[in-house]
Amino acid sequence: MFYKMDAVNKKGKLIIFSAPSGSGKTTLVHYIMTQLPEVAFSVSATSRAPRENEQNGVDYYFITVDDFRQKISQQEFVEWEEVYPDQYYGTLKSEVEKLRNEGKTVLFDVDVKGGLNIKDLYGADALAVFVRPPSIAVLEERLRNRSTESEESIRKRLDRAAYELDFEDKFDVVVINGDLDKSKADSLDYVSRFMNGVSKK
Repeated sequence: MFYKMDAVNKKGKLIIFSAPSGSGKTTLVHYIMTQLPEVAFSVSATSRAPRENEQNGVDYYFITVDDFRQKISQQEFVEWEEVYPDQYYGTLKSEVEKLRNEGKTVLFDVDVKGGLNIKDLYGADALAVFVRPPSIAVLEERLRNRSTESEESIRKRLDRAAYELDFEDKFDVVVINGDLDKSKADSLDYVSRFMNGVSKK
């Protein structure tokens, strides 16, 4: 069931995509960006090293652990989390407010806890989308097919995924990413409805 939202805020809205690592949320985010050019991507900050082909300021803002901790102490993040020891992820307040003040809809690709923190902060101005794999077995296969993770890293990610799946009912909508074409269509439908003033209740 869908309901019409109240008066539109002059500031831009927020679209949050969150998921256990390997669920395919980044693929869906990239698809939304190609279909809705008026949407602006919120580049997160991280203390981890860049992967091959990742660019600073495009995929993430890559900063050192010490710099990240300093920004935490100065309350420069909308949300942040130490996902693994000394591996921080966060969303800079300055990034979000700059885009919103330009009237742009801001799109986030963040971890599960970070997504819920943003949703709690912005409330009805934000749509929180949870992307889940069809099963943990499928998720493990995807992580192994990346060929970028050690066995220890894969086990950590799977353990974390099992924990994060318990939070899906706290999100506005859930996309089960089994059939990619269907997942893309569902994601675009949810986002388009929300941007046009209609959200799922």
